[in-house]
Amino acid sequence: MAERYFIEVDCQQKNHEGERICGDVFLSGKAKEEGRIVAVLSDGMGHGVKASVLATLTATMALKFTEEHKEPEKTAEIIMNTLPECSERKMSYATFTIIDMNYDGNITILEYDNPESIVIRNRGILDLKRKIIVLESEKNFGKKLRVCSFQGEKGDRIIFTSDGVSQSGLGTPRYPFGWEIDNVGLFAIDMVKRYPQISARQLAARIVNMAYRNDGFEAKDDTSCGVIYLREPRELLITTGPPFEKEKDPEMAEFVKNFKGKKIVMGATTGDILARELNLRVDDGQEFIDPDLPPLSFLEGFDLFTEGILTLRKAEDILLTFNNNTKLGRGPADEVVKLILDSDEIRFLVGTRINIAHQDPSIQVDLEIRRTVVKRISYILEERFLKKVIINYI
Repeated sequence: MAERYFIEVDCQQKNHEGERICGDVFLSGKAKEEGRIVAVLSDGMGHGVKASVLATLTATMALKFTEEHKEPEKTAEIIMNTLPECSERKMSYATFTIIDMNYDGNITILEYDNPESIVIRNRGILDLKRKIIVLESEKNFGKKLRVCSFQGEKGDRIIFTSDGVSQSGLGTPRYPFGWEIDNVGLFAIDMVKRYPQISARQLAARIVNMAYRNDGFEAKDDTSCGVIYLREPRELLITTGPPFEKEKDPEMAEFVKNFKGKKIVMGATTGDILARELNLRVDDGQEFIDPDLPPLSFLEGFDLFTEGILTLRKAEDILLTFNNNTKLGRGPADEVVKLILDSDEIRFLVGTRINIAHQDPSIQVDLEIRRTVVKRISYILEERFLKKVIINYI
């Protein structure tokens, strides 16, 4: 399916003050064969473990049923009938927002008791024509869902939150009724005007941080903001390993030279080949920031030049455990991850010549051949971060 734009999806969260577990749960999934992405944000009643269980169950069902093209009413009924009942309040309760979109631009938003989603288009708020669906089953009689569909356009940003955002600052002189979703929208528009290229991750973080500030830097509720950004893809090329045949060195260098996005070179031999073939200046790094890795070097015209397999392996470890609380440092692997997260389409150009050093049995067992590590990183990026990944071998 031809893609009209890249769909960047991200969610940032802060836990209720004093809680180690967030009672809001965000899940997303990509159906490659259909060209669809589904994102779900659920807010469990209360906070802490009990809220997290309710929200996790809700978000998981919502994601699965939406991917299976179930009708919104059916999805909502099944979720509400399945949720366990709270022993204290004698009710089962979790709110949800479901966003179902494809690369042709068709977007549907289904909401139950979460704040209304906002769509920013051309630095203004898009008027969404919502339809109200009233449930009629005995258990859920009278409960209302909001649903809307629209055609997405390049540049659109969809913002959806839990009520920890819209109710932040509740009872304060500035926001006696809370921040409210209209003010969230105005704040988001201001951010887009000031930073036209602001990513989904950055915009979501700024909204959550502002809500946190409204609450006097003590979150009164679990606070979550998801942002979906439809835009031109930001491309990144990661070149690692020399070509299988030395005669292919010029071909690799030409490919790298003609690539228009950002570029990372991983591996001293790879860097030496590119420097030789393209007549580029190389400077060896001297600053040991990460004790596990050789320092960053400099290769003229490239955004990053690092050691190869060890740095790839550490970047994989960071991506595997990455979450909202991860703080990236200045080490080589951290810098690689930063560039990856700020990109949408990541292309790996993988040389297939075996490095003799890596066959030495004295080297640690987990020093895998680069092809294996690249495949694992590719899987993580596609499944967890919804990135588009292309691997070329040479």
